[in-house]
Amino acid sequence: MTDMTAGASGRQTRPDLDQGLNLISVILFGGVLAAGLLFTAYSLYVDISEAGTSVRTYLPFLLLGVALLIALGFEFVNGFHDTANAVATVIYTHALPANVAVVWAGVFNFLGVMVSTGAVAFGIISLLPVELILQVGSNAGFAMVFALLIAAIIWNLGTWYLGLPASSSHTLIGSIIGVGVANALMHGHDGTSGVDWSKATEIGWSLLLSPLVGFIAAAILLLALKFVIRNPALYQEPKGNQPPPWWIRGLLILTCTGVSFAHGSNDGQKGMGLIMLILIGTVPTAYALNRAMPDTQMVEFGKTSAAAAEVIERKSSGFTIPGGNPRAAVTAYVSERQMSEATYPALAGLVKEISQQVGGYGSIKKVPAEAVGNTRNDMYLASEAIRFLLKDKANDLSKEEVVTLGAYKKSLDGATKFIPLWVKVAVAIALGLGTMIGWKRIVVTVGEKIGKSHMTYAQGASAELVAASTIGAADMLGLPVSTTHVLSSGVAGTMAANGSGLQMATVRNLLLAWVLTLPIAIMLSGSLYYLFATVF
Repeated sequence: MTDMTAGASGRQTRPDLDQGLNLISVILFGGVLAAGLLFTAYSLYVDISEAGTSVRTYLPFLLLGVALLIALGFEFVNGFHDTANAVATVIYTHALPANVAVVWAGVFNFLGVMVSTGAVAFGIISLLPVELILQVGSNAGFAMVFALLIAAIIWNLGTWYLGLPASSSHTLIGSIIGVGVANALMHGHDGTSGVDWSKATEIGWSLLLSPLVGFIAAAILLLALKFVIRNPALYQEPKGNQPPPWWIRGLLILTCTGVSFAHGSNDGQKGMGLIMLILIGTVPTAYALNRAMPDTQMVEFGKTSAAAAEVIERKSSGFTIPGGNPRAAVTAYVSERQMSEATYPALAGLVKEISQQVGGYGSIKKVPAEAVGNTRNDMYLASEAIRFLLKDKANDLSKEEVVTLGAYKKSLDGATKFIPLWVKVAVAIALGLGTMIGWKRIVVTVGEKIGKSHMTYAQGASAELVAASTIGAADMLGLPVSTTHVLSSGVAGTMAANGSGLQMATVRNLLLAWVLTLPIAIMLSGSLYYLFATVF
């Protein structure tokens, strides 16, 4: 096997990965961390005070603090586990020194989180069992959050220690599925009934196909570059420790920036969604409903509610709900995805009740503390039911009816699916600082152990450009993808297209980690959920 750091250029082509942070960097690091913690604590205090939350016991706030630390710890580990892929190419092509590259990537991870939409965050949440989401403040709800986060952190740390670029997205999805399966089995149901398998399949396809897209697209892009741009300098490995020509260096830094930004906007949202679950469970008066919604939207909410109720009632065929409580029938539909004669009339009744609740108070911000949890659960349940209805019964609904129900669902989501600024800031800081800490192990794997020869400038740029584009597209579609899988498979694709050869031992380990991540995460989180639910 050829040592990629040797050859004509000599071993000096290996970048210096042992540069420590200087005193100024350490001071800035500590300052940013302290500022983030202070801003988070102050924002929590203000939100809770303005919501009029009465403090009877400090236990929920203790649980909140522990859960937030674990959730932010997941994002911190995600930072140095996944984002190392973004900097490997610029480091191994000497476009940027290692210590500069990781800070650069950390900054753009931060910015990516800050401009994210939240679509991926709530796409992840929708995988969880609806009964646990509706009771997220219960013992089972906390067991769910702690189990899936701790399982994801354990596997991420294990693969990081071994230098394996495993996927944090893959790990988190497996953890969520494990909780869903365990919850179903503990309640005497079939294990397959605890997960929204249609959504899991959709996300699974994105995780499965994105590495293939990375491999094939990066290989094609490299071959296309060779055909279009005939400059030999682009296809050479670095000479010693000298940086590449300015235009190549600019291209490599640009693609690294794009991957870091896209990673922040996609992966950062996973932690946001889980933090919102934690906040809803511990301080529902402040976070169960979006109190920042302007009162002017209440008029629109009333119109969409009436229109949606009319559409659903037309499908009811005159059936009435025994006992008059529609929630059981709607919950059964969302949990089991099985239509019954009670589904439409129950949903119509629930829509009317929500409209009466909100209309009676005048606005979201005026919903009293004791009613916030119930109103939020009703809104979430109705939104999920309509989401499934639009999928399952699309052929039975006219275009106008689909538009009407979609507008109502959007109104419901605006009240229940929101992310406060301080949550974005906290996640952005955790992800950004994580990028600057534990990057070396994964960087060495991507930079040295995938191909048999040193990475060329064109290979680095091709892999990064494809990764940034793939992650950005997935972000717009609200789908989580793995930065790790896309980037490392992109590097492998360029090595194969260039005839450089692949180190099959590393490829085998990467495939093994990819195959084992899902089942191990499922078993870990399922076991932890059973333990926590039993103990607490």
